[in-house]
Amino acid sequence: MSILNVEHLSHGFGDREIFEDVSFRLLKGEHIGLVGANGEGKSTFMSIITRQLEPDAGKIEWAKNIQVGYLDQHAVLEAGMRIVDVLEGAFASLFQWEARMNEICDQMGTMEEEEMNAAMEELGMIQDLLMAHDFYQIDAKIEEIANAFELKELGLTRDVSELSGGQRTKVLLAKLLLSKPDILLLDEPTNYLDVQHIEWLSRYLQDYENAFILISHDIPFLNRVVNVIYHVEERHLERYPGDYRHFEEVYAARRVQQEAAYKRQQQEMAELKDFVARNKSRVATRNMAMSRQKKLDKMEKIQKMEERPKPEFHFEMARTSGKMIFETKDLVIGYEEPLSRPIQMQMERGNFLVLRGANGIGKTTLLRTILGEIPGIAGKVELGDYLELGYYEQETTGENRKTCIEELWDTFPTWNQFEVRSALAKCGLTTKNIESQVRVLSGGEQAKLRLCKIMNRPSNVLFLDEPTNHLDQDAKEALHQALREYRGSVLLICHEPEFYQDLMTGEVDCSEWSLKI
Repeated sequence: MSILNVEHLSHGFGDREIFEDVSFRLLKGEHIGLVGANGEGKSTFMSIITRQLEPDAGKIEWAKNIQVGYLDQHAVLEAGMRIVDVLEGAFASLFQWEARMNEICDQMGTMEEEEMNAAMEELGMIQDLLMAHDFYQIDAKIEEIANAFELKELGLTRDVSELSGGQRTKVLLAKLLLSKPDILLLDEPTNYLDVQHIEWLSRYLQDYENAFILISHDIPFLNRVVNVIYHVEERHLERYPGDYRHFEEVYAARRVQQEAAYKRQQQEMAELKDFVARNKSRVATRNMAMSRQKKLDKMEKIQKMEERPKPEFHFEMARTSGKMIFETKDLVIGYEEPLSRPIQMQMERGNFLVLRGANGIGKTTLLRTILGEIPGIAGKVELGDYLELGYYEQETTGENRKTCIEELWDTFPTWNQFEVRSALAKCGLTTKNIESQVRVLSGGEQAKLRLCKIMNRPSNVLFLDEPTNHLDQDAKEALHQALREYRGSVLLICHEPEFYQDLMTGEVDCSEWSLKI
């Protein structure tokens, strides 16, 4: 049974074509992984099928009475809302029915007999609907999901503006699962989630009876939960049954076959053109030449497989730092209230340390306190000598209307345009990306721009907060190689052990000092 049909979809932004005559189908029980390089249009496709974006052409047809739940990578939570308010939002339609029921009850004292009968019938219908959807069990449901995602420890009355990126993701995901949609659409759900909750989500999706579409660059996660891959490349979607591992094998074989077919056709075309050129003027062979020309004209051209430029990351090195990078002495981190017990920690030159622990226990706060961006509540941080710091922030805020060129030029005002364009191209950004406003780029493209700014300023210490979020596989591999070659010191926050395990010299278990476990 087909749940979603997409036929002849085309869409673009300005002169940039994103999709061309794309077809897609979602069948009952399918667990689909939507994959592709950064900027190929995966999130745009989600926006189109959820009607948030109107395509230039094509038909999108959902089966009747299907409830769709969408976790958007760019979803925001408004300041002033409490966690419990967001979770109760999953039952908004039921609360509306309850409000209608109360409204009817308030009006009953002034009703005539006929109006009263109609009101009683409507009340009965609403009561049946609320009972069918377990309306009177909402508090228990919220408590159950809050326990699963460890939201009760945060405080259900806590303002969502105080939450970390991972905590916000957990709140949004909990709300989505509470609403029990028929279809799940998940755009990079593992971004900002810690290892423990990625495992929980993996188990949930493995056992999920309904269909879902998942965008993710987390390959181990994809391999655990999907049974169909749709690959987005060069404005088209291609279907591959099986997990990501099987897709990679079939895709590689197809590329080899298409490249061989392209070369054979080019050779045949060259021979036909040569024959026509030599024989079209001779009376005896003119008909043969015309026949070859007709064959040439009718030939369906095989497209050459375009090699998407892979990013090449390289961190510029500054002079060697002192032996000690930093040392904390009885450091207590936090904002209005402490997040930690006194922390004793030090890092020496050449170390590659990973801060490990669940979301919200204070890893980013510790990193920002060491950098001096926020003050400690007690204790102190001593920084070493001759430090040249590069800092990759987990999140950026606001709508940046500058183009990529302008953004990088602001950072390196002495560069000429060729140097700016070359640096951006090395990081895997195309000409279209370079000339686009930062705000319209995908999450992965924005991440590459931020890395470009950091790696071209000489450093001897890198503080990296979730640098792999949003990056496609090629970019992750390039970043891994760049960090392997980096001769400075690195302090990393990352929830992808397969990315850092062979790089780190040690790890810090932040749960040992956190008060927010």
